[in-house]
Amino acid sequence: MILILLGAYNSFGKLVDGSVVAIKQLSETSRQGKKEFVAEIETISRVQHRNLVKLFGFCLEGNKPLLVYEYMESGSLDKALFGNGRLNLNWSTRYKICLGIARGLAYLHEESSIRIVHRDIKASNVLLDATLNPKISDFGLAKLYDDKKTHVSTKVAGTFGYLSPEYAMRGHMTEKVDIFAFGVVMLEIIAGRPNYDGKLDQDMAYLLEWVWQLYEEDHPLDIADPKLTEFDSVELLRAIRIALLCIQSSPRQRPSMSRVVSMLTGDSEAPEAVSKPSYVAEWQSNTEGTSSSVSTAEAVSVAPFLNPVVDDGR
Repeated sequence: MILILLGAYNSFGKLVDGSVVAIKQLSETSRQGKKEFVAEIETISRVQHRNLVKLFGFCLEGNKPLLVYEYMESGSLDKALFGNGRLNLNWSTRYKICLGIARGLAYLHEESSIRIVHRDIKASNVLLDATLNPKISDFGLAKLYDDKKTHVSTKVAGTFGYLSPEYAMRGHMTEKVDIFAFGVVMLEIIAGRPNYDGKLDQDMAYLLEWVWQLYEEDHPLDIADPKLTEFDSVELLRAIRIALLCIQSSPRQRPSMSRVVSMLTGDSEAPEAVSKPSYVAEWQSNTEGTSSSVSTAEAVSVAPFLNPVVDDGR
């Protein structure tokens, strides 16, 4: 097998039969330890779904263990949406990507033999195959979850901008932390921009605040990526409302992933009225009363899970 360096998955190579695989190798500088590496193997080897990346094999010998995954030709979703080599994703494709991610999460939360909370759902952890079918990857932070418990208290791990309030601030983990992160990813897919962009004006820099502002001003379709020249306005509005429902402050107000799938497919109705989360209201109130001499970082301290610092999740 010949290895060639390639982005986040370190390298890719060809097997004897000619099939291409992705190689994920634990480097000495990686923030993911060997424990998380083994956890990733244990988790992904126990689940199988068309919207989860397939693990073909692994090697734990030596100082640099590696995982062998199926190769995803179209790369990661974040690069497809707002990377240098971004793809021209039309609305129909984006909607199918949202639905695929939702189905993958619904399987992890409700359908597999073990209940799994991914804990690091973000655009860079969604990979696209040759047909742009999305697959959830990177299970290094995944946790098995007992649905008989109200929540599990655990050390916070993940990526700022995608962390739910109850998890970021109190370490309370349920499957609803994935649903919050999914809502953020869904808004990124719709808007074609990351959840934080420091190059934009302060009132637009934070995606969640900007989206709610447009929604309250009755201009929700303005959230759509300017590159989308055509889209189904009814479908787009439905997607926006579902995403806003997923990022509610209280985990009890967020829908299950099976309900998200049902709303996306049109089998059940998405609510027409969605309340603004308290953290957005507090953030807006804080920034409105903040003088220009106070930094953005200080202004956002009321909602630390919306911190502009983007972590690797490792």
